[in-house]
Formats: sequence, structure tokens, C-alpha cells
Amino acid sequence: MLKAEQKFYSPEDYFELENEAEYRSEYFRGEIFAMAGGTPNHNRLMLNFANLLNAAFKGRSCEAFASDLRVQIDKEKHYTYPDVTAICGEIVFAENRKDTVCNPVLIAEILSDSTKDYDRGSKFTAYRNIKTLRDYVLIEQNRIHIEHFSKENDGTWRLREYFNSEDMLILESLGVGVPICEIYSRVSFT
Repeated sequence: MLKAEQKFYSPEDYFELENEAEYRSEYFRGEIFAMAGGTPNHNRLMLNFANLLNAAFKGRSCEAFASDLRVQIDKEKHYTYPDVTAICGEIVFAENRKDTVCNPVLIAEILSDSTKDYDRGSKFTAYRNIKTLRDYVLIEQNRIHIEHFSKENDGTWRLREYFNSEDMLILESLGVGVPICEIYSRVSFT
């Protein structure tokens, strides 16, 4: 059986295609992956979390963005669109780009059946290479369950899990607490 030829794209090819595309895609080691559309729960969770962060950041130099902000993980190999990205201080853009950032302090992904293994596995491994990243938050959309990985002072990552709507997601590095019940506001588990 013949193997189909796989096309390799340079980062420059990727950016050129992205500029013309009607959909978003991620780039990893020369391959381009189209991003799937989200469910209403996915969108509610993403917007709720970004809005709650921005409310908590009021009067500070931090800002949260939802889904359309591309993050450079590795200049030559990896670009993604996290569901929520937070940046504190001046935004650092990728070289020659005004649509791709390099300095997130927080990244959050809303888990789906098709992406949860990638989000917990190789994507998180890649995200850990971002020097500014302090918090990685995974939010399930079919039940209340949040996984919060925080980077400790010694460089290790600590996991805290939340299963109760009465709990508070504490983001120590940002000095922010977010009520779990508000993250899941209007989310339906049917």
C-alpha cells in the first residue's frame, strides 16, 4: 500500500494560508490542523472565564482574550489558538506579526471529546516551554471539573482539581479567585 505524500508547510506558508482562510488552524512541525467549531457550552465556558478574568483584572495591567489570539509556542514549529489567554504587562508579539503573541501568563482550554487527550498531553508539554506561562487551566464542558496546573517557584507544575460549583478557582500567580459557579453559568449538562 502506498502512503499518501504529506505536505510540509513552513511557518511562512502557514501564515499566508491563515491570512486567506475562512477558518482558523494550528501549526505543528510543518503540518496544519483545522480547528473544529465549538458547542454552545464550549463558547459559554470560554466567554464566562475570559470575562470573569477581565473583571478581576480591572485596574491592573492584565487582560484576558478568548480564542482568536494566536500564541507562538516555538518560532519554527508550533502555533496554537488557546480558548482563553491572559497576558500581564506589555503584549509581546511574534517577530513581524501583530496577531500572534509570545508572552501568555495563563492559558485555558475547554475540553471536548476530540481534543481532551491532546490538551492534557502533547499540547500541555509544548505549553510548558513558554517561559512566561504560570497557569494552565482545563475546563470540562459536560460536567463540573476543572484541572488547574500552576508553575511553582522550582519549575515544577502542581495540579489542583475542582469538582464543586461552590469552590473558588484560585490563581495565586495572578492574585485572582474565580467562582466555579460563575465559570459554569448557563452551562447545561444534558
